[in-house]
Amino acid sequence: MKKRNFDNPNQPTLFDVIIREQTRQSSRHPAGSLDIDRRFRAAVSEAIKGCPLSRYEVAAKMSELVGVEITESMLNSWTAESKEQHRFPAIFMPAFFEVTKTTWPYRVLANPVGLYIMESPAALRSEMAALDEQIKKLKTERKKRQAFLNIVDAPPGA
Repeated sequence: MKKRNFDNPNQPTLFDVIIREQTRQSSRHPAGSLDIDRRFRAAVSEAIKGCPLSRYEVAAKMSELVGVEITESMLNSWTAESKEQHRFPAIFMPAFFEVTKTTWPYRVLANPVGLYIMESPAALRSEMAALDEQIKKLKTERKKRQAFLNIVDAPPGA
C-alpha cells in the first residue's frame, strides 16, 4: 500500500476542496438565476385559466382536499406579481394539481435544476389515445382531400 505524503504542497486541503465545490455550484447557478417567482405565478395563473372551474371553485375544491380554508382571494394573492410577500404554499400543490389537472407549476419548479416531471402511466396512455384519435381524424381528412384531387385531376370525359 502506497503511503500518502501529507507534506505535499500540491495536495489540496479540505478547505480548498469545499471552496472549489462552492465556486463550481455558484457558477452553475449564478446569483438570482433560480428566482422563479414570476414564472411560477404565471404558471399557476395559466393553470387556473385553463381549468374549466372558476377561481372560486378551484379554491373551494382545494379547501375540501386539504382540509384548510383556501379562498379565491388567497389564489389571487398567490398569482399577483404585485403581492410579493404572498407565496403559494408547497403543501397545497398536490390539491392544486388534482383540481386543475395541470403540471405546469411543477415543471416551473423542476426545470431550473434539471429535473423532469413525468406523467403517470395512466395519463400517458390517455394522451396516447387522444393522439391516436387525432391521427385517425387527420388521416380521414387527408383521404377526403385526396379524393377531391382525384376528381379534379381526372382527365376530361373520364
